[in-house]
Amino acid sequence: MYEDIYSHGIRRNDDDSPRHRLFRCLSVQYDADSAPAVAIRATMDRTEARFKNYADAGLLCGADGLPHLIADPGLATRYGHSGEIFIPTFGFLYAAGAIGWAGREYLKEARKEKKPSDMEIIIDVPKALAICARSFGWPIFTMAELKDGTLTEKAENITVSPR
Repeated sequence: MYEDIYSHGIRRNDDDSPRHRLFRCLSVQYDADSAPAVAIRATMDRTEARFKNYADAGLLCGADGLPHLIADPGLATRYGHSGEIFIPTFGFLYAAGAIGWAGREYLKEARKEKKPSDMEIIIDVPKALAICARSFGWPIFTMAELKDGTLTEKAENITVSPR
């Protein structure tokens, strides 16, 4: 027995389901055959059926119908869910890299202007769109910059505070 923060003071037993708690709340607010009670009961039945379908589908849902994400690559591969982890991960890293590369490239282009701060304040949209279009090849461009030594700043150009 413990106090459930969502039950607003109603004691919850282990055999007491959220459905029973909701019915108790409804019985206080609505008559059992009233339109709101019937509508809420129908919604609850649809929700329970949806959760049962999730649980039976064999996806990353447990027997309770709630999602259980396997974020560990080893476990995901072992249980046959590697595509559900690796594809979104690589997609996120690719998109984040493209955004970062495009921003860095735009700032490098802005440095070449007479007033670079003006290009940072008022964005040159045609130039930014052209850079964004090129950013789909960011892994290749980044590897080329790393090979050329232009990806990172030289050590002598980085100021270090005295210790």
